[in-house]
Amino acid sequence: MLSPSDDLKAMIEAAKAAGDGLERHFGRLADLAIRSKAGPSDMVSIADEEAEQTTRSILARARPSYAFLGEEGGAVGGTDDAQCWIVDPLDGTTNFLFACPLWGVNVALAREGKVVAGVTYIPVLNELYVAEEGKGAWLNGQRIHVSRRDRLDECLLGCGIPFAGKPDHPVFAREMALLTSHVAGIRRTGSAAVDLAWTAAGRWDAYWERCTSAWDMAPGAMLVTEAGGRVSQVTGASFDVHKGNVCVTNGLIHDRLIGHLNQALAETPA
Repeated sequence: MLSPSDDLKAMIEAAKAAGDGLERHFGRLADLAIRSKAGPSDMVSIADEEAEQTTRSILARARPSYAFLGEEGGAVGGTDDAQCWIVDPLDGTTNFLFACPLWGVNVALAREGKVVAGVTYIPVLNELYVAEEGKGAWLNGQRIHVSRRDRLDECLLGCGIPFAGKPDHPVFAREMALLTSHVAGIRRTGSAAVDLAWTAAGRWDAYWERCTSAWDMAPGAMLVTEAGGRVSQVTGASFDVHKGNVCVTNGLIHDRLIGHLNQALAETPA
């Protein structure tokens, strides 16, 4: 049974409080005041901002000295900058706004730049994923593990699809051309938080995305690692939460998937 640290307890409290508040908004989407942040595919709602405020308040109360990095509020220094909360109060904003239940709250803790704990809460599905360095990955109190499939043609992959305004559309098209004939299927939920958590739980065998942010992938990278999987950049280089890309797998297919991804990049016209 998981014995969470005080830090992880605060993260769980913050994620659940933010998620429960978002779920109340989710039930009355038509009443939300929506404004555009960077175009129709990257809309931000009042609910999103409220969720970050809720999360930050709870985390600050627990550890007032820690730094904070949030999708909405950006970076805020602390007296102990070696410790930093990384928060996405609503991952899957477009899903949320279109009444799709696949969205979640991400809360991670990085120490000296390395993620050491992560929480992903998917309120509508009532799924709480938690992981802490050396303590395994857990879903609603039950230990989870990555899949054991080792044949690509039997594997189901998750991916991030670049939307309007994002780079890498040609590379993604080449990835699909190379991979779809080699795997059982490729899926996109619309939320990196969900895709990463589901890889940790063995629902997907792998997930990759070339253009993403620290708050999108920090908790999920911790979940996959503690569930026995492997995490790297899409090139195969060592994972860095601030490098803007990620590839996670069950470990058994990692090198082969990376090989296909590197091939797609090499074969994409400049």
